[in-house]
Amino acid sequence: MGFQKVNTVESKNEMQHFVRSLLGDVQAFEYMLQNDWFENDITRIGAEQEMCLVDNKTFKPACINMEVLARMGDDKPWCVTELAKFNLENNLSPREFTGTCLSDMEAENLHYLSVIQKVLDEFDASIILCGILPTLRKHDLEMHNLTPKDRYFALMAAIQKHLLGTSFELRVEGVDELLVKHDSPLLEACNTSFQVHLQVAPKDFVKMYNIAQVLAAPVIAVSANSPLVFGRRLWHETRIALFQQSLDTRTTYDHMRERLPRVNFGSGWLKGDITEIYKEDISRFRVLLAGAIEEDSMASIREGRTPKLRALQIHNSTVYRWNRPCYGISPNGKPHLRIENRVMPAGPTTVDEVANAAFWLGCMISMGQQYPDITKQIDFADARDNFLKSAKFGMDTTFSWMKDKKVPVKELILKELLPLAKEGLKMRKVKPADISRYLDIIEARTKEHKTGARWALRTFTSLIKTVTNDEAVTAVTAATIKNQKENKPVHTWKEATAADLENWQPSHIKVEEFMSTDLFTVQKDDLVGLVAEIMDWRRIRYMPVENSKGELIGLISSRMLLRHFARHAINPNEEPPVVTVKDLMIEKPVTVTPDTSIMEAMNKMREHRIGCLPVVKSKELVGIITEMDFLRITSRLLERIEK
Repeated sequence: MGFQKVNTVESKNEMQHFVRSLLGDVQAFEYMLQNDWFENDITRIGAEQEMCLVDNKTFKPACINMEVLARMGDDKPWCVTELAKFNLENNLSPREFTGTCLSDMEAENLHYLSVIQKVLDEFDASIILCGILPTLRKHDLEMHNLTPKDRYFALMAAIQKHLLGTSFELRVEGVDELLVKHDSPLLEACNTSFQVHLQVAPKDFVKMYNIAQVLAAPVIAVSANSPLVFGRRLWHETRIALFQQSLDTRTTYDHMRERLPRVNFGSGWLKGDITEIYKEDISRFRVLLAGAIEEDSMASIREGRTPKLRALQIHNSTVYRWNRPCYGISPNGKPHLRIENRVMPAGPTTVDEVANAAFWLGCMISMGQQYPDITKQIDFADARDNFLKSAKFGMDTTFSWMKDKKVPVKELILKELLPLAKEGLKMRKVKPADISRYLDIIEARTKEHKTGARWALRTFTSLIKTVTNDEAVTAVTAATIKNQKENKPVHTWKEATAADLENWQPSHIKVEEFMSTDLFTVQKDDLVGLVAEIMDWRRIRYMPVENSKGELIGLISSRMLLRHFARHAINPNEEPPVVTVKDLMIEKPVTVTPDTSIMEAMNKMREHRIGCLPVVKSKELVGIITEMDFLRITSRLLERIEK
């Protein structure tokens, strides 16, 4: 979304004008290809660094991107907004793919990040590079956190307009399961990436694009860094599922009509030229955004000027292929083509990101020499299946590789792809020290089986045995920031511990971050005897009562049951009376909402002298928080104070 002046299509005439411009751009593109207008004597690389901003005390999103940019001034055009107020993006300089290009890319990115961090220090906030911020909460993704720019409002409105169902749904299964509805496509803002660009000559574009499709799977497997969403352990690279589902306007049907989502891997190998991708996307996906297109692309061609193809670029920016074709104009005025690799997550550190880029770029060059037509070596269905499996299982994946060979990721990377990557970087005359620095990181990460995703999963799983879910994701986040500041490769990281929470302050944290959502409930007509047994079996003291719609209608506690059984001691020789939940329950229990602060909830519990608070949103029971939860919070704080 690099264009500022875009808008939703409000009229038939506006749509027709934009579509005419779109078709004209395709025609101009074809003419330039056929008449050899494109730059083909140089190869450049570039990258975009997306990031999240977090508060230094709570480690939750800091929605301050506009304030940060204002403080930075207008002389830093490389830093731009992203979709949410807690996001920013750095655009790194295009540079020739040779010599010290990789270490120069790392140095530039580190410099840019340090400039931003100096400003963030004034706001008591930090940068974090992560595929998905572990401490994100569902309410952080509501529309009030959308970056206040017209193009973002236009995009959200356009996607919402094309929604066929009633809401956007996330359905992802991993170690845990995430099933949640959301009322806006701002869920997309969960995802942050390190997007790498490779300039490609037109004659090589088809070959290289298909190779990029094949490489997407092993690149994801070795770079995965997005396993935690809303405190759930999901895919190793959950961005792949989350990005697609957050913008998926489709719904289920009785019939089996195929509809590609706007975020997709593609439907088959590229066979003709780059315009085949644009033509398919125009054919499959309705125009979401338009703009005031003043240029006549074919008129520019006739005048010998390189057209900007703005209509085509606007439409391309609303279809999210994981390997995206890009058109640009070089400083010399010539048009050029790029492949944008969007599969790599942000982080875990800058050096890890450049290592991922070096691995992909080296493999691209070497495989471009080795495979004139990679589609004869592997089926597209296998390439897409590998892509999805690697997103789910990361380094634990087994691929269907060339000639239908089944090969584990570790073996594939160490025995085949790393040697290819080294050879490819040598072909580009990349500095040997750079080749060793970055590919040695990939080798060590692979041998130790330790991606950012595996580190986060192991850390989180260990922590939740002794701390709350919120404390666990906070510790993961705090440790990530600490390691990133030292730019230490992730394979050298130690697991986070509760000690990483030393600066954490929960006073402004909301109930939803501590409440239990794994609920055991009863209904009003259930026997009291059943309730007593469940509470004994599960060792719980409070049981919410809900109706068939999941709405809270009462509460029953172990103390109520004790009083009941004490007053009505059962004679073993007599038939026990039929007593149901509705005979004992509190009909209007004191409740809180997920957005209630911890302090407010504690005060409410103390004021009413109660030991639990059901958590309700729009009448629906969504969780429960008890005195034991507060005791754990207090215990953690006292431990940190003592230390």
